[in-house]
Amino acid sequence: MHKINAQPYMSQRNQTLGEFIIENQQSFKYTSGELSRLINAIRLAAKVVNHEVNKAGLVDIIGEAGDTNIQGEDQQKLDIFANDLFIKAMTRRNIVCGIASEEEDDFVAINSQDENNQNKYVVLIDPLDGSSNIDVNVSVGTIFSIYRRVTEVGTPVIIDDFLQKGNKQVAAGYVIYGTSTMLVYTTGDGVNGFTLNPAIGTFYLSHPNMQFPEDGQIYSVNEGNYIHFPQGIKDYIKYCQMEEGDRPYTSRYIGSLVSDFHRNMIKGGIYMYPKSSMNSNGKLRLLYECNPMAYIAEQANGRASDGFTRIMDIEPTKLHQRVPFLCGSKNMVKKVEEFMENAK
Repeated sequence: MHKINAQPYMSQRNQTLGEFIIENQQSFKYTSGELSRLINAIRLAAKVVNHEVNKAGLVDIIGEAGDTNIQGEDQQKLDIFANDLFIKAMTRRNIVCGIASEEEDDFVAINSQDENNQNKYVVLIDPLDGSSNIDVNVSVGTIFSIYRRVTEVGTPVIIDDFLQKGNKQVAAGYVIYGTSTMLVYTTGDGVNGFTLNPAIGTFYLSHPNMQFPEDGQIYSVNEGNYIHFPQGIKDYIKYCQMEEGDRPYTSRYIGSLVSDFHRNMIKGGIYMYPKSSMNSNGKLRLLYECNPMAYIAEQANGRASDGFTRIMDIEPTKLHQRVPFLCGSKNMVKKVEEFMENAK
């Protein structure tokens, strides 16, 4: 009889997410227990969403979603499901005083368990980014952004707690539900990626200290909208296609911000969703998509702007505000900003 060594799927030296948070608590300038509770809520919800995303393909085989809830209603669409799940997970941790979601018209206020508004953090979330890709089995993701409230603890949360500049974020991250499921986040001290071992439901540190290469050879933009883009973006796309030096660059566009960003961070590249004659402010939302991704990018030696202004310096005026978004390898973003400036 031979013994089987019961080691996890990844080697022992790879820390779990829980171990990593405890060991690196000094990188979060507030108490580590608070960060643990915030990230744990996201981790838990992400595991459930991952399970649902992975069985989404069964929907066509077994009807609406195969499941009917206790009221006899058909199961919700996945993005609504993810939204409800993340809100529930955050509410139960007694740490978040408010959540704003891309799926909700207004923010959701959350009282502390003692009903004295003692919770200190607000979370802004895009529960299922790229959800139109689910039908075709392409990666989707969750994006989150965390701030300390600006109003006094003990008072109800208000809109000002959410309308903070990106440079005030205390943590941000995303979950990518891809060939493997990864949680990538920063607390302002670099970016680390954790891969889910689905067999035991644990996230392991798989990508420590993630960094954008300073130069890249991938540009990600919906070229079908070329005719509607500003002149500076058109000029940059032409520059990417010229046969000169290390160009032409490769064009790669999945149409899922999390997936495109993740690939470009690993391989080096730029993601662009500029304004156009159809969308005068672009399409991506400042608070749910651009700010968290900009924070991660800058922490990973990348850059993010709207073509002229650093994303994290933009003053938000409303919850669902949209901005043009250029993000990725530092030198590529600087180059497109040059083209934007010259085309003014």
